[in-house]
Amino acid sequence: MSERDRTETRDRQRLGVFKTYKLYIGGKFPRSESGRVYQVTTGSTASGAAGEGGGEWLANAPRASRKDARDAVVAARKAFGGWSGATAYNRGQILYRIAEMLQGRHEQFAAEVAEAEGVSRARAAAQVDAAIDRWVWYAGWTDKIAQVAGGGNPVAGPFFNLSSPEPTGVVAVLAPQDSALLGLVSVLAPVIATGNTAVVVAAERCPLPALSLSEVLATSDLPGGVVNMLSGRTAEIAAPLAAHQDVNAIDLTGADAGLAQELEVAAADNLKRVLRPRPADTARDWTADPGIHRLTAFLETKTVWHPTGSLGASGSAY
Repeated sequence: MSERDRTETRDRQRLGVFKTYKLYIGGKFPRSESGRVYQVTTGSTASGAAGEGGGEWLANAPRASRKDARDAVVAARKAFGGWSGATAYNRGQILYRIAEMLQGRHEQFAAEVAEAEGVSRARAAAQVDAAIDRWVWYAGWTDKIAQVAGGGNPVAGPFFNLSSPEPTGVVAVLAPQDSALLGLVSVLAPVIATGNTAVVVAAERCPLPALSLSEVLATSDLPGGVVNMLSGRTAEIAAPLAAHQDVNAIDLTGADAGLAQELEVAAADNLKRVLRPRPADTARDWTADPGIHRLTAFLETKTVWHPTGSLGASGSAY
């Protein structure tokens, strides 16, 4: 038997190593504190609830609990000061690094998206390409959005008045259910590009590309806690996030109409900023030009008044 034949025989006899998917909290990869998992099957976005579509088994994904959600908020709050205080240029460099690392794992993500969404390998590869481009797009905006969203304001009196955008804080993001990678990147990248930190609830039916993206984030110079990735039942995880007093905003993209209404009520208790899917989002094309509406969705405006002339050199901010 030739060496090549022996190698092929050995490969056929070898047992494969199944990947263990984990949560991503505070820069680490813990299992759910409850120890629960749920089955993820092929073509899940086109089927009913996760694991009920009759497709082939792909993996057991961790089913995050309320405590996991609270731990993720603690990690996001801890990371907020350093991330929001970093220069816009530095944040742009890190987002570009994420694109670089994702490009290096292109084949892996194309395979995961194809299996998760039940699409052809070519279509999945195109979505991975678009996701990489989306990271680059937002990397370029980090040091430009202040000029677009801020500026000098004309006022009456001996003052000059400047407005500048600042990040809102900790943002809970419900990833879209219909796009395992590109949709996720489209809602996550603008949140962190502007200095916010994020607690992301991955698509319930197809969480595996999101959990793999966590591995990319962990090796892309992104400080631990800036992005925290949870998988499981969307309604179960989103409820404590919407009611959490230390979550400053929530993106409801991945919630259906009934759940979105419940979460809005819960979010009102501490006046969270709520991003509701726009009417056009009911038939989303995630490959379309994203615009900047998501960049400005989680920004606050700080206005500084400064006297001129004989009033002195002191100023005040509102």
